[in-house]
Amino acid sequence: MKKVTLIILSAVFIAASFTSCRENKEEATEEEVIIQEMQDEGADVKIKEDDGDTKIKMETDEKEVKIKKEEDGDTKIKVDENN
Repeated sequence: MKKVTLIILSAVFIAASFTSCRENKEEATEEEVIIQEMQDEGADVKIKEDDGDTKIKMETDEKEVKIKKEEDGDTKIKVDENN
């Protein structure tokens, strides 16, 4: 009985170690997707940091995007289409 318990515990620890070492691939956030799109379009990117807040402004001929990341983790995204 003791041997069976040891085998089961060993199997559980080995299984846990394999699952914990797995690499979790996170999906890109909306902010990252917009930044990548604007960079692909050749936008002018300006980054300004002020008291823990980060402001990112990107402009192309057709579109202007402003992203504000606040110190508490909130993110605001504003997209203006220039037609």
